[in-house]
Amino acid sequence: MQRLVTKYAEKLVRHGLCDPETPIVGGFNDTLIWNREAPETAVLEKVVNGLNINSLLFAKPAEPFMRILDFHANRCEGEFVPEDTETRTFLHSIPVCAKLDPEIIIPILKRRKGVVVAGKGIMTFGTVSPEQGFVAFSSIVFSAFVKFFVDYAYLKIKGETDPEMEALFPVVWDAYRQFLPEQKIPHIIAEVLASEEKIVNAMKQAGQATVDARMVDSFFGNISFRSQDTIYISQTGSSLDELDGCIDACPIDGSTSTGITASSELVAHRDIYLGNPVHSILHGHPKFSVIMSMICDKLECEHRGKCHVKCVEQRFIGDIPIVPGEVGTGPRGLCRTLPPAMKDRRGVIVFGHGVFTVGKVNFVDAFDALMDIENMCKDAYWELISNGSPQ
Repeated sequence: MQRLVTKYAEKLVRHGLCDPETPIVGGFNDTLIWNREAPETAVLEKVVNGLNINSLLFAKPAEPFMRILDFHANRCEGEFVPEDTETRTFLHSIPVCAKLDPEIIIPILKRRKGVVVAGKGIMTFGTVSPEQGFVAFSSIVFSAFVKFFVDYAYLKIKGETDPEMEALFPVVWDAYRQFLPEQKIPHIIAEVLASEEKIVNAMKQAGQATVDARMVDSFFGNISFRSQDTIYISQTGSSLDELDGCIDACPIDGSTSTGITASSELVAHRDIYLGNPVHSILHGHPKFSVIMSMICDKLECEHRGKCHVKCVEQRFIGDIPIVPGEVGTGPRGLCRTLPPAMKDRRGVIVFGHGVFTVGKVNFVDAFDALMDIENMCKDAYWELISNGSPQ
């Protein structure tokens, strides 16, 4: 357990979600073990004792995320509800409490995956492993960030003013630019992937590069490669920077049960391969691609609030279409909307969810397309807030 609590504390820092020496992560072995000594652990132990959990995480996010969380916390009554897919399918809502008090926090964590403690940070937990707390923490950070920038864009579209948001926006915009990595992204194998060993190594490299580029948060995102009649795909719940042992080889005709543990988006991947001469698919959750997918100037649309499943508009960012679709294989699943939209394209954005890109030989062009689409969306966002209208 000591190794695990240390691992996820360090991972929060490595992902840029926390400053060094700020995360506090505790977990049960025979006793409750913490990654470091901190004054807060006495309170945190009371929270652990009041819940049937395996581990607890408490940390103050790095900037710009903490400022954004405090902005939302100061404007809501008890909770706020972003409308991105991670919130809809995983978080449901983001609760807020005013102080670090076990009697307040324990009832909240009995019904939600985490809580924002105003001015202090985020508390999350795991019932099996500290990884669950890490996932919830990073998801809360992601969803709060997306909500702030979506709300600010709608302020501009409506021609309204909000002095607090206007003052905060340039601060968090500049801080986010510093959050993005300056270092060169690691090499991705640029050759024909003719063996299972090369395929798996290339998938691990591309997954790590996607995380290092901060194009995906927590365990969301997936990756696959088609080799003849087999799809190699990341397992459901796997982290793109930890794919060793988490890649399934699934026959494209579904003739074995290996797809049981594969990504929930296996069907969408399969149908993209069946309809296009490509060999790789990369799916990430880059922030401004998600943000731009959620912004539309048709304010009186009858489907507003249900855009993720009912949008009928033909929407594009540059050459990239935006389509609705829920996670999974249901009647409104992205497995039905994404594959036809991907026909002869380098990528597609799914509303509130993220970007899917394809590569013809390996993962180089899929990764380059992911980065390019996110940069294009960031530029489009700046254009929007400058002119008050989406492209």
